[in-house]
Amino acid sequence: MLNLLNKTKSILVLSLRSITGRAAEDVAKETPAQTPMATAAAPLILTQDFKTYEPMNRAAARQVWIENIDDVTERKLGLIELHPDVFATQPRVDVIQENIEWQRKYRYVSFANTKVRSEVRGGGRKPWPQKGLGRARHGSIRSPLFRGGGIVHGPRSPTTHFYMLPFYKRVMGLTAALSVKLAQDDLHVIDNVDIPTQEAQFMKDLIKQRNWGPSVLIVDREDMFPENICCATEQLGYVNLMPSYGLNTYSMLKHDTLVLTVDAVKHIEERLLYQLHRTDAHLKEAKFKLDQV
Repeated sequence: MLNLLNKTKSILVLSLRSITGRAAEDVAKETPAQTPMATAAAPLILTQDFKTYEPMNRAAARQVWIENIDDVTERKLGLIELHPDVFATQPRVDVIQENIEWQRKYRYVSFANTKVRSEVRGGGRKPWPQKGLGRARHGSIRSPLFRGGGIVHGPRSPTTHFYMLPFYKRVMGLTAALSVKLAQDDLHVIDNVDIPTQEAQFMKDLIKQRNWGPSVLIVDREDMFPENICCATEQLGYVNLMPSYGLNTYSMLKHDTLVLTVDAVKHIEERLLYQLHRTDAHLKEAKFKLDQV
């Protein structure tokens, strides 16, 4: 598609020069209203620099349309190239499931609690003499052998279910979730998060017109979002805002539609590619091992 668009642009420039005998730039200056290329705010194709981290399969590169968000009516502002090692990986459903279980359990704390024999009410004295009655010897009726006694090996609160998933499985979970969202056409790229109004109805109409739903996650590079979009989404429980450094597998699968800004795409690619190619990953996960001496 990149070669086709570049050839089309070259043919257009040559046609203008052959017909009018002037450069295409002069024609654009004289008639700006008739040349949509001169009024485009974003470049036609936003290329990415793949030289730092060369893709394993360059033929698997992906391209996504950049959409506007300043109006309900959809407009295509250009194309952005996505790195195949981040957005075109194998959809490992097993790794995604492990990431979901990890995120659900590391924040879960069980408050189930049972009392041991020292905490149960009663049973202060010896129930019967040690010898002479022919009965078994006992020191308290609150022993675990008696009904109403203490519980042996019962749950003791608070009990945490925290464990640390291996480092590369966490990174692989992010790339797999992003690839699945793109393959299912649930990933959209916008130029920015600036909307013209603070009305929630604008976001409702926008989501309905673009078929974003029923739940939307909007991700930007910065953690400080503009006032308009914060006010517009405050009353909408199915629309959430998140900075790119907090993007996780659970949130991506919890929302049906993932909307990324151009800056967020670049930041996510930069961070994930660095993690995929780093050589000191074993040092990063060493502090979470449970068998340390």
